[in-house]
Amino acid sequence: MEAYAKLKHTRITPFRARKVAVLIRRKDIETAYAILEALPQKSARIMFDVLKSSVANATHNYQMNENNLYISRVLVDQGTPYRRVMARDQGRGDIIKKRTSHITIYVSEKEK
Repeated sequence: MEAYAKLKHTRITPFRARKVAVLIRRKDIETAYAILEALPQKSARIMFDVLKSSVANATHNYQMNENNLYISRVLVDQGTPYRRVMARDQGRGDIIKKRTSHITIYVSEKEK
């Protein structure tokens, strides 16, 4: 049984978010909380909130024991980018893509 939480269209590039996702993948919940609190990256603060939500979903919806949970999967997918226009010479404009991410964290119970 897996529980998950998903955050869509968050303003962080997938490349930056995946660097943090690698650090917490396959870790137990207490260790992942400690890692995410210690990291200075913006994506660490975002993933901390998503992890709290997935743990809450597991304990409330599926009656899993919080002490036995670990992170089974962390998915960071590319969302739709915001497109902005920056003025250039001679009336032209360049398109700037502000990239977004979809972050999904799955938690499972350890087998005994």
